[in-house]
Amino acid sequence: QVQLVESGGGSVQAGDSLRLSCEASGRTFSNLAMGWFRQAPRKEREFVAAINWIGGSTAYADSVKGRFTVSRDNAKNTLYLQMNSLKLEDTAVYYCAAGKGRFVHTTEADFGSWGQGTQVTVSS
Repeated sequence: QVQLVESGGGSVQAGDSLRLSCEASGRTFSNLAMGWFRQAPRKEREFVAAINWIGGSTAYADSVKGRFTVSRDNAKNTLYLQMNSLKLEDTAVYYCAAGKGRFVHTTEADFGSWGQGTQVTVSS
């Protein structure tokens, strides 16, 4: 029900920062939790971060905690992922996803709509 379009990916050096955006349309954005997932080449897609419907609760994968920050602007129907201190292993296609309800979950089964992905490449 929710259409999602990611942007902001690119190629950076280790230690640099990057901010991803995800613009949503369709079902009321502010009533849904949102999340970020990523998939490296030849690897399974994995959870990165999630945020509840009003932004008061978040969850992060251990690998990104302290470096990444997920946020949202419901007035703009936009989800963000601020990525700092990027590492080589952060290289992946990053996907935003809309949850099936208001609250934070960390598994793919709890998300019903997905964006097309945006590539992030980190070099040494």
